[in-house]
Amino acid sequence: MAATAAGATAALYYGGSQGAAASAGGTLTFPKDSYTTETKTITTADGAEKSVTYRFWENIVYVANPVDPTYQCLNVQQPVEIDGRAVDASHAPIFFSIPLGGFLSGTPAGRTNPGGSPSPSDSSSADPSATPTASPTTRPPLPPGAGDQGDNSALALAAGYIVVTSGARGRDNVKDGKYYGKAPAALVDLKAALRYIHKNKGVLPGNPNKIITNGGSAGGNFSSMMGASVGSTLFDPYLRELGAAAASDAVFASAVFCPIIDLGNADKAYEWMYGSAKLDGELVDQTASKQLTAQFAEYQASLGLRGVGRFGRVTAANYDRYLLENYVQPAATSHLRALSEADRTAYLAANPFITWSGGKATFSWDGYIAHIARSRPVPAFDDKAMAQPEPGYFGDETRVSRHFTTFGLRYATGDKTATVDRDIPHKVRLTNPMTYLEERNPRRARHWWLRIGTSDTTHSLTAITNLALKTQNLGDDVNLKMYWDGGHGANEDPGDLIKWMGEITGYTIG
Repeated sequence: MAATAAGATAALYYGGSQGAAASAGGTLTFPKDSYTTETKTITTADGAEKSVTYRFWENIVYVANPVDPTYQCLNVQQPVEIDGRAVDASHAPIFFSIPLGGFLSGTPAGRTNPGGSPSPSDSSSADPSATPTASPTTRPPLPPGAGDQGDNSALALAAGYIVVTSGARGRDNVKDGKYYGKAPAALVDLKAALRYIHKNKGVLPGNPNKIITNGGSAGGNFSSMMGASVGSTLFDPYLRELGAAAASDAVFASAVFCPIIDLGNADKAYEWMYGSAKLDGELVDQTASKQLTAQFAEYQASLGLRGVGRFGRVTAANYDRYLLENYVQPAATSHLRALSEADRTAYLAANPFITWSGGKATFSWDGYIAHIARSRPVPAFDDKAMAQPEPGYFGDETRVSRHFTTFGLRYATGDKTATVDRDIPHKVRLTNPMTYLEERNPRRARHWWLRIGTSDTTHSLTAITNLALKTQNLGDDVNLKMYWDGGHGANEDPGDLIKWMGEITGYTIG
């Protein structure tokens, strides 16, 4: 499945409501009568228990020419009774769950890397359903479902939404010595699943005009991509080869947790944030770190993003202040206010870099960075040993991993003239949500729920904040919040997500 060379440099084109890529979509009819009826008890965000009876369709293949139907399939859940009361969810919004982490393959049941297929180290890309990494400090108890983004599906079901959970191929998939899930396979699969939903409007339950995607970590990348790249014809050759449905891939809203995004610039962003932080008690190569930091300044300036309120242009020189004032210090303030007086006193004693005055927390950027440290080497993503998940994501049919940035390749090889493989720039661009937002994609999602923990050191906070800034600057509805001391996978206000979904869709259980 090779993309055209022209696609790497040409301006993007966003097609009409019906994609032109697929030819076999007419055979992809949802088996509406082939379901089982199941019941389970779901604990909601406020601690209440709800008994939900639902129709369940399992492992429905969503393309006509699957490479591996084990992954290229989806599950559908339609609530029909909640706490003994009949529910008509036939036209409810659709919650599209992406249970994928580490750029690994996954089934609709959420299993990643089943069978132990060969893959590089996964140490820095936790599964999005993992319990968040917490600092050894006192935290108030989390609501049910917090820390497990997969549980948002259960909460959505209990709120009367149709839940579609999609599997997809990943970087670990290999057969007969050939890898078949490298970038952009997962994105292509998820877009095919969205097309399948739209194609089966009126047959598959729910309203495809109100699809809300949800994912964390690599799944956060995919969720943001589903929202940003709607209608892009760059995916058409891949979709055509799979026999994807000739239908829209439109998304109404995207819920994005701790996304691993903007990979072509991720090393630069990481050094801007963590260059002075120690890894296992030692500073990383400061020459390389400073070179990448300087490159980040150039990249950030090129975006021309304006902050909320009257902040003005957000640059590398003032980004620390922007993050502190708008997200990081408010997160700490909210956390400390929720503690008992005794616990707050103990926390402040253990963290003297925080000043607590007038019910607000303030501190310096350097104090904050020293509090969280760093967890990746330099380069952080396109690392020298290619042990991180991202070089594996950009591997090819015969190589498990490849360098995907010029800096990473030259740093690893010592060859100052080395260049990445010819197909790499296109794939890096293709898999970056900022690509489509920079083009002001008129078909993008217009509602964004963005969440990350302040102790999530798998990426720079600038990545998700740039996503927020760009969509805000485009006039979209954006809800960005950070969780103090929350680690990778933090999801501490799932009840607010469900409430937000109701507000933007106008949906309530009838």
